[in-house]
Amino acid sequence: MNRYARQMILPQMGDAGQSRLTRAHVLVVGAGGLGVPVLQYLTGAGVGQITLVDGDTVATHNLHRQPLYRMDQIGQPKAQAAHDVLAALNPAVTVTPVVQMLDPANATALVGAADLVLDCADTFAASLTLSDACHDAGKPLITASALAMSGYVIGCCGDAPSLRAIFPDLPERGATCATAGVMGPVVGAVGAIQAQMALSVLLGLEPSPLGQLISIDVASWRMGGFRFDCAPEPDQPLPFIARGQIRTNDLLIDLRAEAAPFSPAAGHVLPQDIATLHIPDGRRVVLACTTGLRAHNAGQVLQSRWSGEIALLALNS
Repeated sequence: MNRYARQMILPQMGDAGQSRLTRAHVLVVGAGGLGVPVLQYLTGAGVGQITLVDGDTVATHNLHRQPLYRMDQIGQPKAQAAHDVLAALNPAVTVTPVVQMLDPANATALVGAADLVLDCADTFAASLTLSDACHDAGKPLITASALAMSGYVIGCCGDAPSLRAIFPDLPERGATCATAGVMGPVVGAVGAIQAQMALSVLLGLEPSPLGQLISIDVASWRMGGFRFDCAPEPDQPLPFIARGQIRTNDLLIDLRAEAAPFSPAAGHVLPQDIATLHIPDGRRVVLACTTGLRAHNAGQVLQSRWSGEIALLALNS
């Protein structure tokens, strides 16, 4: 029997739908807790080509939420380890591992080659970088985040507003799985919804998940969501850049008080002092921090009093 028989019975699928999945090329960024269920379900469904981008390695402390990996794969690149498992799961699907982190230098080409993008990296810088690239290319983006006992999934870009339109302002501080913890099944549930949104976009199902946010909170056993089809795009979004995109004349500002400047050419300025920064004419300001969160918020403050060019740099990307 055809391995896809049970999904092809669905009136929304049939032979034509399965053929669409076979011809599809999906970019998955991140092979961690969100990426694992996404990769398993897309590979199981027969999506023809998956490009998988992740520069991290398999680690013991992540296995409770990344059950795709085995103990004998500890220390291996996640992208390659996932490729090896998925190749056995469904040899008909071509999974291309890219062992590097997603950043503004490689995002445009990676996004341009795909039909649809899934953001499973769960970082501010990667999510906004992918949103910018997808918005510019007109490609749909399914992005998600999970932390502690809750999470959300968003279908954006394509013919829907971008992630920046939904979240024009970011929190002052952002927790991570390392600091706040996370339950494995929560990440699995969020990733499964993310995979379903992706399949729905590829199949052209209505109503479209693009323009939809779905949230889940297992602490209170509630799900929610809303549509944002008419959310306005910000007038002057602050772009992220990669280290290799720094210009000779850039004014480099390191916002981290906890570390030495990331470059000999960079100076330390605390986020609360950014409004008093003196900027020589004709120079671009590059604001840097670990995740990009402080840089984004400081950039908005600076943008409110200075009309020059500003770029953001996430140092952990």
